Amino acid sequence: MDFRRVSSILSFLLLCLSGTLLLPLAVSYAYGEPEAFAFLASFLLCGVIGGAGFLLFRTGRQEISHREGFAVVGLGWVVVCLLGAVPYLLAGTFPNFLDAFFESSSGFTTTGATVLDDIEALPKGVLFWRSLTHWLGGMGIIVFSMAILPMLGVGGMQLYRAEVPGPIPDRLKPRIRETAKTLWIVYLLISVVETLLLLVGGMDLFDSVCHTFGTMATGGFSTRNASIGAYHSAYFDWVITAFMLIAGANFALHYLFLVKGRSRRYLQDPEFRFYLFTILGLTLAVTVLLRVATYSSWTVSVRHAAFQVVSILTTTGYTTADYELWPRAAQFILLALMFFGGCAGSTGGSIKCIRILLLMKHAYRDIYRLIHPQAISPVKLGEKSVSTDVMDSVTAYVLLFMGIFLAATFLLSLLGLDLLSALSAAAACLGNVGPGLGAVGPTHTFAAIAPAAKGILIACMLLGRLEIFALLLLFVPEFWRR
Repeated sequence: MDFRRVSSILSFLLLCLSGTLLLPLAVSYAYGEPEAFAFLASFLLCGVIGGAGFLLFRTGRQEISHREGFAVVGLGWVVVCLLGAVPYLLAGTFPNFLDAFFESSSGFTTTGATVLDDIEALPKGVLFWRSLTHWLGGMGIIVFSMAILPMLGVGGMQLYRAEVPGPIPDRLKPRIRETAKTLWIVYLLISVVETLLLLVGGMDLFDSVCHTFGTMATGGFSTRNASIGAYHSAYFDWVITAFMLIAGANFALHYLFLVKGRSRRYLQDPEFRFYLFTILGLTLAVTVLLRVATYSSWTVSVRHAAFQVVSILTTTGYTTADYELWPRAAQFILLALMFFGGCAGSTGGSIKCIRILLLMKHAYRDIYRLIHPQAISPVKLGEKSVSTDVMDSVTAYVLLFMGIFLAATFLLSLLGLDLLSALSAAAACLGNVGPGLGAVGPTHTFAAIAPAAKGILIACMLLGRLEIFALLLLFVPEFWRR
């Protein structure tokens, strides 16, 4: 492990973070807010620390190892979340560092859980920073940095493999810098389209940009206390539903469609088909439940059902209604969807559709073998056989995910949360979903829970966003040995 190399890259990440703080600084200054000073001071702080560290630890070494890649990802995300809390403290948004760290972690990990009770009372600069942390975290501030790192002599494939969600990261271009640039161009293009569509519907520019950031990152921070439901607009609901669905799909497929014109690849992809059919099937089920027990209109039922199913499954966390008033069966479906997540290569969190699909195929194969003991039946994804190594990785990930979920639920229960609230809070934060049920439901925040419980949920958010392995590796002694 080359600690100088790791420290050099982490310092460069802080320089990148410093640059992004100029955007909320500009917004705050444009609105004449005194909080502009908080962003200026944060910009200088990150710039000084990052610049000094980069000059101090800079080496002439060209490549980083696999272990160093994971160290940069795990430590980088923690460092960015810590310093991302500084603007909140300097602006007086939170009275203590823990709450500021919770909000920053929730933003960068695209969780969308908040400890703020009155969001609409916040200055525009702070609201913009909350949403921007989503947008940066969605594709990954580390992937973003890799578009520049090769110019500094850093080979980035190790970082890409460590950070990109899913068991098999897609490499769209031969060189990692081109891959990172391609992903961000697609990400930016779709973001611009959504912003324009929201503007056409009558949403103002500030809210359009902020809600686009939350949608494309599958994050969920809104500028309104009632989230998207505050607008009471079917148009906004359907536009955001469509773009949440897009953000939850593999960005490699968007690249093939937008750049190569290969629209057929969507339905040719087995994970996307599973993702789409799951959404359609469960939207239909929730629609029927709502029409029978909650709403008098099929149109309203399908609109709210589609929005909430897509929002929870993609781990966005936006809401248009208080789903705790819905039938228990509908609430159960939403709770179960917290464990799904979007596709691999998307900005979504949780387990991911590809892992669930592979486990289902693995289970079916074992049942098939009981009927035909002599049959050779490998697990296949489309026409390709899935290797044993990949299946082992999938199984290990799901076991770790469920183990951490159960442990977090137990600890939250010990700290005073009722079982439903503890269970849904752990699922919502580990899966990077945002709102849960009970005391952390769609009309509540995480403000009232105990400080120790907030610390547990911060750990869950980071573990979930980094897909567990990259962060857990930092606590294995063998990982740090030369």
